[in-house]
Amino acid sequence: QVQLVESGGGLVKAGGSLRLSCAASGSISSINAMGWYRQAPGKQRELVAIIIRGDTTNYADSVKGRFTISSDNLKNTVFLQMNSLEPEDTGVYYCNAQLLPALGGVNYWGKGTLVTVSS
Repeated sequence: QVQLVESGGGLVKAGGSLRLSCAASGSISSINAMGWYRQAPGKQRELVAIIIRGDTTNYADSVKGRFTISSDNLKNTVFLQMNSLEPEDTGVYYCNAQLLPALGGVNYWGKGTLVTVSS
């Protein structure tokens, strides 16, 4: 079992920045990858950024060059630094942890944190 708690969402004007945090607890050593997903009103949840084994990163095309995912392994926390925010970045941001393939690649989700970008 893995528990995830997000923080850092809020209201920001276009062009501004926010930093999201996701604290993981439980079976930390079983985690293969952690990522951030978002869901805008009326849209499906989509991948924003992912970090695999605390090293390899991947981003959605829409956020490349603006968002940075990083991890602090000592604190079991993953961050999403969001710069040059656009109204299209508005949505609920969910932290995700995926277990190792040998453990079935089970996914765990946080409850989400709302990011609102005003124009």
